[in-house]
Amino acid sequence: MANTPPTSGPDGSRRDFLFLATGSGLAVGAGALAWPFVASMAPDAEVIAAGAPLEVDLTPIQEGQIVNVFWRGKLIFIRSRSETEVKEAEAVKLSELMDPQADSARVKEGHAKWLVVYGNCTHLGCVPIGHQGQYEGWSCPCHGSLYDTSGRVRRGPAPTNLPIPPYAFLTDTKIRIGEEGGKAVA
Repeated sequence: MANTPPTSGPDGSRRDFLFLATGSGLAVGAGALAWPFVASMAPDAEVIAAGAPLEVDLTPIQEGQIVNVFWRGKLIFIRSRSETEVKEAEAVKLSELMDPQADSARVKEGHAKWLVVYGNCTHLGCVPIGHQGQYEGWSCPCHGSLYDTSGRVRRGPAPTNLPIPPYAFLTDTKIRIGEEGGKAVA
């Protein structure tokens, strides 16, 4: 046998230490490389907030005004209707509607002044323009669908009324979109 220096002490401790130190270093390095990748898959604050309920103060919205807000990346119209608009919407005969739905089914009880609907045409998803068309509701500039002040389709290729998002009144002047009847919508 050749004269080689010993690679470990009498009990083999030097070799064991080198294996343990190398293995630990590799594990820490792998973790350091993997952490940014794993962390990148977690949703950011914007995504988390997008699914959270949205509170809207109705106080600054003037009668006849339509305000646009976004919830979960979707456009929502909030319209403050005048007494005349409410009365006209309530007086429409269901037989005249393409997608029959009473005005009272489209607003919250005791809050007929406030209409809250998704802001995309039900034909191809265009954004209708407010206070336009024969019914003074919304008009889709792309294909000519007309909606009344209750968001009900009256003319054009749109097959259904503007949908109503889940929402609830917290007070007479504040709503929470993403919540219905006091329960958050998942």
